[in-house]
Amino acid sequence: MRRRRLNLRLTNEMKRKRIVVMGFMGSMPIAGVIWQHIHYIVGLQRLGHDVYYIEDSARLPYNPETFEVTDEFDYAAKVLTLLARDFDFKNRWAFCARYLPGNPTAGLSLKKIRQLYREADAILNVCGAQEFNDDLLVSDRILYIESDPSVEQIKIDKGVTSTIEYLRRHRALFTFGENVGTKSFPVPTHGFNWLPTRQPVVTDFWKTKSSPPRAAVFTTVANWSTSGLKDITWRGRKYLWSKSREFLRFISAPKKAGETFEMATNIEHAATRKKFERNGWRLRCPLQMSVDYWLYRDYIQRSKGEYTVAKDQYVRLNTGWFSDRSACYLAAGRPVITQETGFTKLYGGKAGLLSFQLLDEIADAVKAINRDYAKHSRAAYDLAREFFEAEKVLKSVLNRA
Repeated sequence: MRRRRLNLRLTNEMKRKRIVVMGFMGSMPIAGVIWQHIHYIVGLQRLGHDVYYIEDSARLPYNPETFEVTDEFDYAAKVLTLLARDFDFKNRWAFCARYLPGNPTAGLSLKKIRQLYREADAILNVCGAQEFNDDLLVSDRILYIESDPSVEQIKIDKGVTSTIEYLRRHRALFTFGENVGTKSFPVPTHGFNWLPTRQPVVTDFWKTKSSPPRAAVFTTVANWSTSGLKDITWRGRKYLWSKSREFLRFISAPKKAGETFEMATNIEHAATRKKFERNGWRLRCPLQMSVDYWLYRDYIQRSKGEYTVAKDQYVRLNTGWFSDRSACYLAAGRPVITQETGFTKLYGGKAGLLSFQLLDEIADAVKAINRDYAKHSRAAYDLAREFFEAEKVLKSVLNRA
């Protein structure tokens, strides 16, 4: 009996891994970004692993309360301290300011950070946001998690040396573009092995027993002014890293569907705002929910569902991408109507998650959800559990890596 207990303990210890999650939720502490990272941390914790969170960047942090980018990192440290308390990684986080002499840190010391890099069984480079430094490069277990497919694949096809060398330093490459590397995706991969994955979601953070209020409408949250950041030209055509053009293409969707749609976004151009409002849109200031991740969650839970579009790149290149925010709507039992990117060959397309390519399909989707909201709500939650549950997604990532 004693030997069996010892063997069981040793087996459990062998399964427990030391994992470092790297990202940018302290330096860009916007609610949607925060939840994206928290799902990795908590999902890995629930798999029984020893999880640390580290930011170790030469990028200057952003303060969403003052709208400033400076070399001070006390706001980032304050945010990470709060998150560590709320999500149980106290004394397991660090912010290293690589942009300052001596690389000062908050949370763990630089010595401890270097030790973690040497000893970690896996280091997850979430969103591919972490640049390399000599300390980090002691590890050969860095996993690239790409949330925005198409740009890096196009850079590889164009022979961009810096991109090719950066990606080759990772042990494995994962992408939310689940069609990348298949015949459905037109950009050649040139021998890079892209492994499909999707945003992990801790569904019980979002699940609610409450039905949406009677006055609830279809909502979404969007950053309006992103075009230009990752726009890229490939084989004579320009592909935009922005949803703005797609929202404008389908601007009459609420009027066509006979519903009010609401978007929490930052459209500053007065004429554009008026055009949305004339077409049945209600525009909401996103600032408060951007800095309060619990308010962001409440906004999703109080919604009837989500209506949204995808970025031009994801649509035209048929990436198979799906939004991490839309996955949160599903987990809250809120049906999603979203633009087709090729994801429906894998999941969705019926109850709970409906896709569209044409304006009429949006109206049809709204009518279908209104006819039997309870069915679509249940189906949305079931989809989240089956395809996005953090423990399932992250177990698959670690097994394949």
